[in-house]
Amino acid sequence: MLRTRKIRWLSGTMVLLAILTLLLPQALLPQAAAAQAQTSGIDAVLVADVSNSMNTSDRDKISNEAMKMFVDMLPVQGDKVGIVAYTDQVEREKAMLEIQSDADKSSLKDFIDQLGRGPYTDVSVGVAEAVNILNHGADPSHSPMIVLLADGNNDFNKTKGRTQAQSDADLAKAVKEAQDQGIPVYTIGLNADGKLNKDALADLAQQTGGKSFITDTPDDLPQILSEIFADHAKLNVVKLPSVTGNGSYQEVTVNVPNDSVLEANISIMSLKPVEVQLTDPSGQAVDLNSDAAKLSTSKSYSLMKLLKPQEGDWKLRVKGAPKDSIDINLLFNYDLQLVVDPIKTKSYTKGDKVDLAAKLENGGQPLQDNDLYTDMKATLVVKDVDTGKSEEQPLENTGSGFAGTFEVPDNHNYELVIRAEEDSFYRESAPITINASGAAGSGTQPTTSGGEQDNPFPWLPVILGVIALIVVGVGAWFLMGWLKRKNRGFVGQMVVEIRDENTGDKSYPQYKKLVSFRGRFHLHQLLQLDPELKETEKYVFTPSNGDRIIIRNTAGGTLEKSGRAVDASSGVELKNGDRLSIPLQQADKTILIEYLV
Repeated sequence: MLRTRKIRWLSGTMVLLAILTLLLPQALLPQAAAAQAQTSGIDAVLVADVSNSMNTSDRDKISNEAMKMFVDMLPVQGDKVGIVAYTDQVEREKAMLEIQSDADKSSLKDFIDQLGRGPYTDVSVGVAEAVNILNHGADPSHSPMIVLLADGNNDFNKTKGRTQAQSDADLAKAVKEAQDQGIPVYTIGLNADGKLNKDALADLAQQTGGKSFITDTPDDLPQILSEIFADHAKLNVVKLPSVTGNGSYQEVTVNVPNDSVLEANISIMSLKPVEVQLTDPSGQAVDLNSDAAKLSTSKSYSLMKLLKPQEGDWKLRVKGAPKDSIDINLLFNYDLQLVVDPIKTKSYTKGDKVDLAAKLENGGQPLQDNDLYTDMKATLVVKDVDTGKSEEQPLENTGSGFAGTFEVPDNHNYELVIRAEEDSFYRESAPITINASGAAGSGTQPTTSGGEQDNPFPWLPVILGVIALIVVGVGAWFLMGWLKRKNRGFVGQMVVEIRDENTGDKSYPQYKKLVSFRGRFHLHQLLQLDPELKETEKYVFTPSNGDRIIIRNTAGGTLEKSGRAVDASSGVELKNGDRLSIPLQQADKTILIEYLV
């Protein structure tokens, strides 16, 4: 009876999905795509060349300092970071970690400090692995990026027969994937020995929409990383007055221009240690390890992060060694989007006028703080798609948004983008296309609510109907397979250990025979349903062919197999002797598993 109900439920669900697909209003499709396109965070993979050539091109381990500073500059919560250390193979890898606390940032920085060196180099290996990590572990609502720290040179192991042509082909494939996925690669060329292959790194950045930088000293890190963040998040770097240390505290004013600032990153670079103090606009001293501000330090930098800072003048007091030059950069972080009001969708001709209006939104809602508009300027950037020429025209600042009129100058196709800017940030709208070529088509826009639209896909309901019938048929086929797999048994055993990440201690090995399980079981069952380890319920085992087992993370994510991070959301196959390492976020423990047949 239970099986019959299950079959009916699955069949009914598939039919219901088919019906909903047919009835889905076409107007919702562009809206869903637009919602998915909005970004609210960053998913970054830091890629470091750890070959022996770095002993001369990166003597001071600038790459380590840069990666740690990048982690410190990220918001306190929400963004995701992965790390790839490569030679001519992936030496070490840190799966995408969602930052939820200072402890997560410390974990990433500790991993960076443990990176060693190895022989040979192949840039394509590091870039390809970074793209693969983002393809499998990135959040669709986040903005992906790669930061590559290398000298750009290859050094192949001759015994493996690897050639430059093979490496170039693999790199080109990775670049194509990055282009298709909208993943910019920012490169930081490390040039302490003067042997940098700057052209290769610049070309890689240019092809993917990133930027390329060169350095041979940690002194450049704040400016480089600030520019990378600024470019990716559409921010402007605010340069604060430099200070020459005199052994006493010296005051620098940090102006927070409005209440829409989520975070202010103040990077302080000095050859010698500095001491810092901070007071808020009311004159009260600020605890630098609190909910209001956090101070992170390393051997080459200090980074102060103000969290949701009050508008007004903050006072930063810096005490440095006599004659020591202290550079200070400021970077604000905003959660703002520039949204254009819908326009009427139709074909245009020369001389037609298109009224445009845009406004800033915060979290999908119109900005409440209109003071932010006070010093902002907006520009309409018009690109003639047919000729490739671009021109700009100013827009009016209405005090609560921006407005203007575009007059179609010729019977061509045009792409319109509105850019709004002030001293600390800028935003660009999604492009609007205007069809004035006389060919069949219409102007399009990033959002659809409130606009008048023709149906561009009249056959879509028929196509979706056919797809729905196919889904039902395929679903029935899968249902039969599911019933067969449901009662399939397991063989062998698993050796399970639990490592405490705070102390490094491991439990005694436990040998768990699997013959009593049928169909599937989850990891929590192997751990005797310990409440502390409840999050292991998301790891599910199912039997496979040839005495093998599949493990899936039903919540999505990665685990380590034989020392390498792999995506577990679609399933990882285990054969005799394979080992797994599964880190837990809630318990500060790692589950170690060996599968034996």
